[in-house]
Formats: sequence, C-alpha cells, structure tokens
Amino acid sequence: MGAQLGQVYRDSAFYLDAESGELKSKYFLVLAAPVKSDIVIRLLTSRYEGLRPEMPACFHGDPYPGYFLGILGHPLSRKSWLDLRKTSDLDPWDFARHLSDGRIQSICSLANSQLKPALDCAANADDTTKLQERWIRDVLSGLP
Repeated sequence: MGAQLGQVYRDSAFYLDAESGELKSKYFLVLAAPVKSDIVIRLLTSRYEGLRPEMPACFHGDPYPGYFLGILGHPLSRKSWLDLRKTSDLDPWDFARHLSDGRIQSICSLANSQLKPALDCAANADDTTKLQERWIRDVLSGLP
C-alpha cells in the first residue's frame, strides 16, 4: 500500500533528537505521490502558535511560512499548520515498509475543500522545488 494523497500520517521515528539520542515522531501530510517517484510531504506543526497567522490561512512570510489547518482532531488536538519550509521527499519503498511495520500510521485525511487551498499554498511556497510544484499542480488539476 502506498501513500495516500491528502492523508496525515505519524512517523514514530522521523528524526533523532540530538540532545537525548531518542527517535522522535512527526506528523506529515502527503501533497503528491507520483507513480514511480518520491512522495512529496510537508510536516505539520503546532509550535509557535502566537507567531503563526491563522488569517490568511496561507502565509509565505518570515519567520514561519505555513498554512493554517485548524484543529484536526485526536491526536492532533491543538491548532496545526502545514509547515512550508523545506522537507525532504520520502522514498516510496521506505514509506511502504514503514507503513507495513507500523512505524508510520495513518491519522486522518483532509477533505478536498481543505486540501486544495493547502496544496495551492504549498505549491507557491519559496522552499517548494520546481519539480515538487509540478507534481502538486498535477494533483490539483485532478481534484474535483
């Protein structure tokens, strides 16, 4: 099973905490999953709530470009933003392996009414590569 467009996932071992040496989890949204190519994601964050705007939902300025998603529901019970800073794409083979072994878990999916403006905002972000933008815009053109 591959990554699902518009799906929020939790990776329980996304990064290594330099101070504690522990593997830490992160939530991410799948923006594009082209066939035979890497999966375009952006991380979710609830940090710096007072410094991140809610209106407009799409914000490309400093210090924290993001797209306000609101409160998505358990376990994402705080206000969340799609962090528009650079994030490495995921290898589809690794994603599928981590999904099957339980390291990555599906949390929720965004409705098209929320996904479409989030995709458009991410496609226009400064840290989105031209290739990522093309894949995201291909997804957008296929959504109802």
